[in-house]
Amino acid sequence: MTTGHDTTAASPSTEGGAAPGRPPGDAAAVEKERRHRARLSRRWQRDVRWSPYAFVSPFFLLFVAFGLFPLVYTGWASLHKVELTAPTDMDWVGLRNYTRIFDDEFFWNAAQNTLTIGIISTVPQLLMAMGLAHILNYKLRGSTFYRVAMLAPYATSIAAASLVFVLLFGRDYGMINWALGLVGVDNIDWQNETWASQIAVSTIVIWRWTGYNALIYLAAMQAIPQDLYESAALDGANRWQQFFHVTLPSLRPTILFTTVVSTIGASQLFGEPLLFDANKGASGGSQHQFQTLGLYLYEQGWVNQHLGRASAIAWTMFLILILIGIVNYVISRRLRASS
Repeated sequence: MTTGHDTTAASPSTEGGAAPGRPPGDAAAVEKERRHRARLSRRWQRDVRWSPYAFVSPFFLLFVAFGLFPLVYTGWASLHKVELTAPTDMDWVGLRNYTRIFDDEFFWNAAQNTLTIGIISTVPQLLMAMGLAHILNYKLRGSTFYRVAMLAPYATSIAAASLVFVLLFGRDYGMINWALGLVGVDNIDWQNETWASQIAVSTIVIWRWTGYNALIYLAAMQAIPQDLYESAALDGANRWQQFFHVTLPSLRPTILFTTVVSTIGASQLFGEPLLFDANKGASGGSQHQFQTLGLYLYEQGWVNQHLGRASAIAWTMFLILILIGIVNYVISRRLRASS
């Protein structure tokens, strides 16, 4: 006697790859969905792999167009005799442009002026920046205002700042000579005397970059763990001792960085001495007393129209910067090894 229907006969057919209880057309839809997901997965992998290169490619394109190509072309031009009046006419001279600039007394004068101005502008600048940063590191009312004020000279145009300082350092009616006259100092010819003109140019550099370096030092000071100061205070160290034994050792990498950057900036000094010159030329004063390497390069290339010699000067300055970078690398490695 039969008590129920035969369930095996009543089951749907599984032929053609269809799952039980699912129409045969669903298998094609599942396969299509699987292929779509695989395609999206491959696209996602390519995106993850190549997107970073696409994001940074504008920088490299601009660097090749405005950095690498001019550098290579300048190096090639330095081996030729090229005039500004005919920049496409090149005569091969080899290393003659380099030997000529090394025999040129004006080149060595510019190099000496660059070194002197670099020292008397970088050393006071970094010392003042360190002191200002140390003061701003304490809780002060209106600290944000002071930090913005520190950065204001950096944001000021070089031309505007230089022209103001030209008026301040005027020989007959300048405010600096007026203030010195109150204490019995005779008028100083800031634009024609060697040391006076170099000090005046350095003053412009100091005014413009001290606040910038102070903010760098301030950021580094705020990253120093407070536990070090608390431990030093428990050992009986006063604020000066904490500064010399905690702050300065912790700032050694930052001090090295600002020193190297300031040195590079001093070697490329151009705008301040150019605008400070009373003759408004590239000679750096009537006796070349504050002509820097940047001014010497400009004078050779755009005043004397010797592009080949100017290119050789540019590459010489570039090699000097490479040497500074190597010195920085050696010193930083020794500092890391000693810490």
